[in-house]
This record gives sequence, C-alpha cells and structure tokens, in this order.
Amino acid sequence: MTEAVDEVVLNDLIGKVIGDVAGSMSLYMAYLGDQAGVFRALDGAGRLTVDSLAAKIGLNPKYLHEWLGSVCAAGYVQHHAEEGTFSITPEQALVFAREGQPACMQGFFQVLVSQFAGHERATETFRTGIGRAWSDHPQCLFCGTDRFFRPGYQANLIDNWIPALAGVEAKLKAGGKVADIGCGHGSSTVLMAQAYPNSTIHGIDLHAPSIEEAKAKAAAAGVTNVEFHVAKAQDFAGEGYDFACIFDALHDMGDPVGAARHIRNTLAPGGTFMLVEPMAGDSMADNMNPLGQIFYAASCTICTPNSLSQEVGLGLGAQAGEKRLAEVCREAGFTKIRRAAETPTNMVLEVTG
Repeated sequence: MTEAVDEVVLNDLIGKVIGDVAGSMSLYMAYLGDQAGVFRALDGAGRLTVDSLAAKIGLNPKYLHEWLGSVCAAGYVQHHAEEGTFSITPEQALVFAREGQPACMQGFFQVLVSQFAGHERATETFRTGIGRAWSDHPQCLFCGTDRFFRPGYQANLIDNWIPALAGVEAKLKAGGKVADIGCGHGSSTVLMAQAYPNSTIHGIDLHAPSIEEAKAKAAAAGVTNVEFHVAKAQDFAGEGYDFACIFDALHDMGDPVGAARHIRNTLAPGGTFMLVEPMAGDSMADNMNPLGQIFYAASCTICTPNSLSQEVGLGLGAQAGEKRLAEVCREAGFTKIRRAAETPTNMVLEVTG
C-alpha cells in the first residue's frame, strides 16, 4: 500500500534540510576563516577587495574568492557588489572575530568540526552502544569546549553566579578552599584565582592533557593560588572545601551520584556545592527548540558516550533538566537544591545540606 504524500509538507521539509545543509557548510567555512585569520583581518579594515585581503593575510585569492562567496551568502560577511569589495559589520565581528567576547561563537564551531572529524568513531559508538571516553576525541574538541564556555564564565561567574550563592562570596574574599571539579583547561579555575587571591583554588580533572594545559594557562595568567590534580570526581583528594563547583560536566560523568556524594563528604561544615548545567526543561517536550537540538546532538556523540565509558554509566545526558539533577544531588545526600541564577544557556544550582 502506497502512503499518500503531502507535496507541500514534503517540499517544506526539503527546503528546511537544504537550509540545514547550507548552515552546516557555512559553519565549516566560518571555522576555516577563523583558523586562517580572515575574520580578524577584516575586523576594522573597512572595505577590501579579494586581492587586497588575500595579500594582507597571505592566502590564495582563488580560494578566498570561493570562501567569500559562501560566507557572504550566509550573511557572515558583507559583499559590496557595486565595487567588488568585502567587509564585516561590528555585529559580525563580535560573533566571528573577537576572541573572548560573550557573543563570539568560534569555540562552538570548533566543537562541531571536532565531531565531524571523528565521525567514523562516532558512528561505531552509536551503532554498537559502547562507551567513548572524552580522551577518545580529536584535540580540537578540548580546545573548542574551553573556547566556547570561557566567555560565558568570564561574563557571569564572578559578577553573577557566585554572588547569587548564600555567603560564598564573602568566604572566598576572606580566604577559602575551592574545588573546581572537571576543570578542563582551567579557565574557571584561573578566573576564581584572579578574583579571590586569598583563596586557594584546586582544579581537578580526569583528563591529564587538559590539566597540563590548565597549568600553562595559570602560569601565563600569573596566578599562584592554584593547584591542579589529575583525579576522578568520585575520589579526588582533600577535605574541608568551603566551595565546590562543577561547570557543564556532571552529566558527562559515569557516576554523577558518586561524584556528588564525594563532594558532600569533602565539603567543610556549611560548605556549598555550585552545579552549573546546560539549560533544559524537565522533559524532552520542553526542549524542542534550537538549544535543545544542539545540546541533544552534543550529548549523543560526546556527553552520553563519555558517561557510558565509565563505571556505573548513568548517562544523564546534557538535557537532564533541573528535576533530574536535583534527584541526583538528593541521592548523594544533599537536602537543599535551589536555582540561584541562570543564563539563556545555563542553570546554576546551589546545593547544600
């Protein structure tokens, strides 16, 4: 029996898919332009011809011509057809050229490219259901993840998130002991070390190469009140921590309950655990939006496989939602969970008791 096909619906879907393909190619082009320095060369340079732009950054003008055609069609760069020149607006510069700005999306593109680069391994993981450790990804995933999250932490961690927690800011200003668990390349660790010089910040991560990069970042920043350790969230050393935090990483862990329980056991009396997780509703139906689309995809190829590669393998996923995260914290022994702050992409939970 042949199913009836609604041609309007079919054509709409085809049109959407073509748009998605165009978008994926444009993000790839944006990554190339970032790595080759094209966006930075355009920023503040006014209108340039292909040849003058190519000469400025040492690129083949034939390649650059094709690249410009793609990114201009995408709306990432301005094409001035009347004089055959190209430029970028201040808004385009913020998104594509200006490293460290909250609007800069290049870290996101780098994460996406890392997933395409590892597509064969991702396909095997998806097809077989086996786990895939964080370390079993292309290097650009680690750099891209840090690059994407860092501006958000810079914009919010010290000025908004920590002040939203009861009594934590005063402790850190006076001099406290902090555990930054799953610290990755150490951007959050360094930010806290700079903001609270009287405190000692311990950056902890299972991925040894990331800890080495974190040490280098701390040295470059000139902070000395930091220590870095390669360890699991379930068994890192130390006790008497006044403040513990996990940024966008609890859902990646195989045993998030065990991690939260260990954190509770290592906190000083009256200590606080701050859990920062991707923004999500409590059901899949709540997450049917572009942000959910992105986070579910990243969770499919990065977060959940990493969890399944570890002991327990709970597989919370990047869209677990506040209700499920609170259940994890309560199972670990915490009694008080409060949403203290939020951004369009993150929720910040204060976990105590």
